[in-house]
Amino acid sequence: MSSVLARTGPFEHRNPRLYVLFTTLYNARAYYPVLAIFFTDLGLTAEQFVFLNVMWAVAIFTLEVPSGALADVLGRKKLLVFSACIMVVEMGILLAAPKNGGTLLFALCILNRVLSGTSEAAASGADEAIAYDALPEQGREAAWDDVMSAAMRWRSVAFFITMILGGLLYDMEWTRHLGFTVPVEISHRLPIALVFLQGIACVVITSRLQETPHASGSAAKRCGSAFRLTLGTAKKAFTTRSIAVVIIGGMLIDSVARNFATITSEYYRLIQIPEWSFGLLGALSGVVGFFIPAVARRLNARFSPLGVLGIAGFLAVIALALLAPAWPWFGILPTMLLMALLGLVGFTVNRHLHASAEPSQRATLLSVRGLAFNLGYGSFSLGFSMLLATMRKTAGEDAFRAALLWQLPFVAVMIALFFLWVAWGKRRGRISPAP
Repeated sequence: MSSVLARTGPFEHRNPRLYVLFTTLYNARAYYPVLAIFFTDLGLTAEQFVFLNVMWAVAIFTLEVPSGALADVLGRKKLLVFSACIMVVEMGILLAAPKNGGTLLFALCILNRVLSGTSEAAASGADEAIAYDALPEQGREAAWDDVMSAAMRWRSVAFFITMILGGLLYDMEWTRHLGFTVPVEISHRLPIALVFLQGIACVVITSRLQETPHASGSAAKRCGSAFRLTLGTAKKAFTTRSIAVVIIGGMLIDSVARNFATITSEYYRLIQIPEWSFGLLGALSGVVGFFIPAVARRLNARFSPLGVLGIAGFLAVIALALLAPAWPWFGILPTMLLMALLGLVGFTVNRHLHASAEPSQRATLLSVRGLAFNLGYGSFSLGFSMLLATMRKTAGEDAFRAALLWQLPFVAVMIALFFLWVAWGKRRGRISPAP
């Protein structure tokens, strides 16, 4: 981490250094541990909050790949500055949204979620691409490993801080012991205000990036090029077997882990963890994530990407098997394992795609990955919610525990079928070994 501040190694170059700062401030948001209750405390119903998540998913699903192509042909810096500006606007909307504002509140929250998905789609792929292409070609893969490791560690430290800080800022009852109080109406907006300031910092950071080469010509011509690049890169991603199998394998594991990440608070209640400790456990996940880059680098140096994904898939099944019995307190351990796999899979897939991508289509290929991962996550989340609804009819109050148990064989079979398909393809010579 100190190499970023000392500007040594790959961080002698401006873009990789600014990328680490941007991805840290952009992703470590203090409202994450209180996201659901923030919206419901504003006056939305649980059903309206679910609808907001759907709107976010639709926005990012629709714009993920086109934004990557636009970054490749219009300029990555432009997309990143746009993304940071949208981040400021979406936070400003939440700061101004009226509590119990009825239709106006709901409309503003929908706008916030759509802008949030738009911002994330614009940044996805463009941030890594502008940093990767700024590195010297000689020794680029090793240098990029250093950049990814540093970025993951910075984000882990930032998540550790923001997970704790977000909860403390949102509920400031503890200040009574210090002799003063903060009105609830103010404290509930403090995590949002902090992220608003982070958004301003992101605008400053992205404006200092050095643009990488991109297509020239009129805007109409370049937008046409973006459309063709989108189609061509998506076709390449899913017809080049060594790329496709890594994306699909990563998607399978990521979707399982990400879905569980959204329901960890429900699981902690199930295993009798007190609610005051949820933020601390989230911070503990950040501590675990700090050590993942070193593990990921060693595994990727020793095994192929498919080999690493095989290890991750096996560990995911083990984690789900240990989660299903819902043992009090012990369930924290497999939860941390599943969260750690998110970092391992992300590191492995990104490393392989950067090595496989042409510079002119790097952001687009990374956006294809993002689209596939979000599609997988959305599909698995929808399937899990349908399973949970079914379990409520048969298992009643024990529905959540039953759903955890039933998802285990499904995930195990899906991962096993994937690797059997890969083995069959290799035997027939249709899947080249991943570098």
